[in-house]
Amino acid sequence: MNNFEFKNPTKIIFGKNTIEKLENEIPKDAKVLLLYGGGSIKKNGIYDQVKTALAKVDVLEFGGIPANPEYAVLLEALKIIKDENITYLLAVGGGSVIDGTKFLASAALFEGDRPWDILSKNIRTEEGMPFGTVLTLPATGSEMNSGSVITRAETKEKLAMGGPGLFPEFSILDPQVIVSIPQRQLANGLTDAFTHVLEQYMTYPIGALLQDRFAESILQTLIEVAPKVLKDPTDYKAASNFMWSCTMALNGLIQKGVPTDWAVHAIGHELTALFGIDHARTLAIIAPSHYKFNFETKKEKLAQYAERVWNITEGSIEDKANAAIEKTEAFFHQLGINTKLSDYTKDYEGTAENISERFTTRGWVALGEHKSLSPDKVESIVKMAY
Repeated sequence: MNNFEFKNPTKIIFGKNTIEKLENEIPKDAKVLLLYGGGSIKKNGIYDQVKTALAKVDVLEFGGIPANPEYAVLLEALKIIKDENITYLLAVGGGSVIDGTKFLASAALFEGDRPWDILSKNIRTEEGMPFGTVLTLPATGSEMNSGSVITRAETKEKLAMGGPGLFPEFSILDPQVIVSIPQRQLANGLTDAFTHVLEQYMTYPIGALLQDRFAESILQTLIEVAPKVLKDPTDYKAASNFMWSCTMALNGLIQKGVPTDWAVHAIGHELTALFGIDHARTLAIIAPSHYKFNFETKKEKLAQYAERVWNITEGSIEDKANAAIEKTEAFFHQLGINTKLSDYTKDYEGTAENISERFTTRGWVALGEHKSLSPDKVESIVKMAY
């Protein structure tokens, strides 16, 4: 295993009816900005639960953070934070709301003139405004990590940020919230978590036995609970395993001591920025082509994945590796997720060249676990995904 350091300070409060515990987690003298998305929390009862729990705290609200949190919208919230002397942030939502809140936690203390520099100049956030989360949509793992991705519509960019100052102080995970989530979003959540694990696992063997088995167990759990969650979101056992798998998929644990990839995410973010395709679906578009293009460097791990996760034991390493890619794509299809760019837009011609040019301009010339994916190779991968 590679050397590593691991610290995750986020307190997890997991289980039925845990939103009421919110009142014990926020300082009584805090001035809180409650952040949420399109307003679904007001229809499903979560908003009322949060407001009841915060009855003794000074709270302002900011709603309307969109999927793929938009920079211009977040600047409106940032103005409220500064004008109203907010001291604590509370994200009530899924990954987009939590990611947006992380940007605000960083920007609130940022001393520069242009908050976008945090993303465009890859400025690491050592200290941010304190915040907590109430998770309403399992998917991204943002409730227990220090990463965030923000979209800027005017430039069609989607960039990442992070740092130790962006861990939530606490996150409340009540699996009952998935009852009101639309099927499309449940499928996205399953796909997102599954691909998060693959990004940290589908590289090459280095003898990190426990880390591999951590990753494989999350993949096996997602495969097992996916049909149950989609069929009956009120199935609490399935819901709780789904929610915890999403959190464990990206809380930093399974990536320690092992090589990681993340090229699928880097490319996928561009598809969201250019076409507005759901994040999880961009990952499903790129992952199969990425594994096919990089087959020789990934085939040993693909074969291991075939054996341990999909129970494919017959054939050569190459046979198993190819079968693993087919099984992965079939799993996405079973969730109702299409895996070709042409399934989402008719304007895909030129996309590969555009993304290659963007990566070249940014200096992203060495992606993947071997730092060998140059922009021309990225171009080939995207064309394979048409």
